[in-house]
Amino acid sequence: MTEPVRLTDWTSCGGCAAKFDGTVLRSIISPLSNETSLPLLAGLAPFDDAAVFQLTDDLALVSTLDFFPPLIDNPYDFGFVAAANSCSDIYAMGGTVAIALNIAGFPEDLPVTAIAGILAGAKDCVAAAGGVVCGGHTVRNPEPVFGLAVQGVVNPKLIWRKSGVQVGDVLLLSKPLGTGLVAAKGSDAQKQRAIDSMKTLNRSAADSLRELGARVHAVTDVTGFGLAGHALELSEQSDASIELTAEAIPVLDGALDIARSGFRTGGDARNRDYVADAFHSFADDATTAVVLDPQTSGGLLATVDATSADELISSGQWCAVGRAVGTGRSVTLR
Repeated sequence: MTEPVRLTDWTSCGGCAAKFDGTVLRSIISPLSNETSLPLLAGLAPFDDAAVFQLTDDLALVSTLDFFPPLIDNPYDFGFVAAANSCSDIYAMGGTVAIALNIAGFPEDLPVTAIAGILAGAKDCVAAAGGVVCGGHTVRNPEPVFGLAVQGVVNPKLIWRKSGVQVGDVLLLSKPLGTGLVAAKGSDAQKQRAIDSMKTLNRSAADSLRELGARVHAVTDVTGFGLAGHALELSEQSDASIELTAEAIPVLDGALDIARSGFRTGGDARNRDYVADAFHSFADDATTAVVLDPQTSGGLLATVDATSADELISSGQWCAVGRAVGTGRSVTLR
């Protein structure tokens, strides 16, 4: 018998904490242009969670990709989480998942059984999303990295964007925060609860939003830039200042205690640079760290009117975490 493979032993960082520095990324992307005669409905200017290309009057293609090194040890769970994270951008645009392609880089000496487990987890996740994995590409790489390019479909008249926040909107979050902190320093039981959360697709959350129709004003998903960073993207693109309510934010078991101990993930400092002077916290240091914690396969963050918020909250799937309180570019944590 051989010892089970621990994927995190093969990496220097993992999950969406491996995401490129947001400030640097902005400087790279900002000069790029989407000027084209083609019917591109969402792309780089302004950037959103996925690209959307109109095919017919009532059908558009939604396209995204995402990949990262392992942040959890079990190969099957890692593959499932990576796939759920990749599918999330489709849901954040209001779309449904159709097909996916594996994006993989593995050390040559990584056991084949581990690779097979990763691919099996991704296959099962995409099937649960209503799609199918139908190909991919694999290269040799010093550290394992894995993810998917996912294609979905959406009605072009029903796309969700980051730019629709209205003053008075309630901000709703569909998953608890803390995956980065817990994956790094949590107990086995805490890590398992975090894995269960990361493996949960945003499909059901998106379905519940879709029932509201035009009452959904803006949507994104919470991943590597943390709740603060992704809320700031809504703020910037909508010209809406946002207030987050610290005591209302759902947090994974163990995350606050880990933050109180002084531990911070590698993505914490990068996220603080990303939000810079636009983020103001009046909460304690631990809660602030959780709000800045890079998330992997986090929840959807949506803004709706107050009546619609009550409907979603009563379903038990969503938590109200803040409001759009005025115009401007800022996120405040109170």
